[in-house]
Amino acid sequence: MTRRLLIALLALLAGYGALKAWPLIAGPSIALAAPRQDASVSGTVVTVSGTVARVAVLTLDGAPLPHDESGRFSATLALPQGASVLTLEGVDRFGRRTTVERDIYVSD
Repeated sequence: MTRRLLIALLALLAGYGALKAWPLIAGPSIALAAPRQDASVSGTVVTVSGTVARVAVLTLDGAPLPHDESGRFSATLALPQGASVLTLEGVDRFGRRTTVERDIYVSD
């Protein structure tokens, strides 16, 4: 009886430890809501928005992009007509990186 209780307690502690360690194991993530991949945008103003998780530093085409405490970010860009590639990079506090690229077409 005592052995089963000890095994159950150890399994519970291991599960709790794995749950608490998940943010450290998972690394940074970026969910880009807009613009969609291969989007065609009319006008030269494009809004980039989405959410990040476990990101200390977020950049858009190499420039810092601030995000709030819940991970939401938004930026408005003036792009030239034609094809453009938007590159978002997130870096966590351990230096791990993730990158999201979007190809868009800006028409007049």
